[in-house]
Amino acid sequence: MTEKTTHFGFQTVAEEIKQKKVAEVFSSVAQKYDVMNDLMSMGLHRLWKAFTIQVSGVREGDRVLDVAGGTADLSLAFARKVGARGQVWLTDINHAMLSRGRDRVFDKGFPLPVAQCNAEKLPFPDEWFDCVTVAFGLRNMTHKDVALAEMQRVLRPGGRLLVLEFSKVWKPLAPAYDLYSFKLLPWMGDKVANDAESYRYLAESIRMHPGQEELKTMMEQAGLKRVDYFNLSAGVVALHRGYKL
Repeated sequence: MTEKTTHFGFQTVAEEIKQKKVAEVFSSVAQKYDVMNDLMSMGLHRLWKAFTIQVSGVREGDRVLDVAGGTADLSLAFARKVGARGQVWLTDINHAMLSRGRDRVFDKGFPLPVAQCNAEKLPFPDEWFDCVTVAFGLRNMTHKDVALAEMQRVLRPGGRLLVLEFSKVWKPLAPAYDLYSFKLLPWMGDKVANDAESYRYLAESIRMHPGQEELKTMMEQAGLKRVDYFNLSAGVVALHRGYKL
C-alpha cells in the first residue's frame, strides 16, 4: 500500500505525521504568539480581523463557530457582537493555543464554550451556526477539502463561512516579500520566541497554500455558493466568503 503524503512547509511528509508536526510548532510558539503576530504584521493583523468581523454580518443572537481560534481574537470580537442571547464557540486542535484562548476570554469576562477538536471532524450538529470563521488556520490542515466540507455542514441555510488566510502577494512585491519571509521572519522568531524553525515553517506553509482563485474553487466544491474574496495588503492576506444556500 502506498503511503499517502502531504506538505509540511516545503517538506513532503506522511499524512499522519503532519498533524503531529504542526502541533509541535504551535505548542512551541503559543506563549509568544500574540507578540509575534504584532511584530510580523506590524499590527496589521488587527485590521484584517476587524475587517473580517465587519464582513461577517454577525448580529445579536447569532451562533458563531471560531475554528482554529487560537488566542481568541475573533471569538472575543464576535462575543461582543452576539450579546447574551448569542453563542460563540472557540475551538482549536492544539491544547496550548486553546488554553491561552480560553484563559483570555475568561479574563475578559466572556465565559465562552471551548472545545479542543479537529476541524476535519467537528463535534457539532448539522446546520447549527449562522457564521463559521477560520483565521490563519486552514493552511495548517492536512485535508483542507474535508475541513471546508465540515464547516459547510454545520452552517445553517443562509449562513456564511469566512476564511482569513495568507495568500498570493501582488507579483511586483514578491521579491521583497520573499526576503522578509525567509530572512527576517525566522530571525525575529529566533530573537523573540527562541524558535526560528517554526517561523521558517510559517513562511514555507504560506507558499504551499492555495492562492485566491484556487481556494475559491475549493470552497465551491465544498458546497458553498456566491463565493468571493477580498485581497488585503496587496494580497499578503485574502478574506474568502461563501454562503450555504
